[in-house]
Amino acid sequence: MQSYRLKWTQNGQPKQSGVVYDLPSAEARKARLEAEPDVTDIEIVPEKPSV
Repeated sequence: MQSYRLKWTQNGQPKQSGVVYDLPSAEARKARLEAEPDVTDIEIVPEKPSV
């Protein structure tokens, strides 16, 4: 299963999710971030599998 992280900018500071999500959960989290003030540049990024 493919996992995803979110990356975004909040108040000029780069942020990254501390957990990984499946795609539907990542999309839901992105929607919640879009509703927050001062959050921009939200990306859903595929997580590379660990070896």
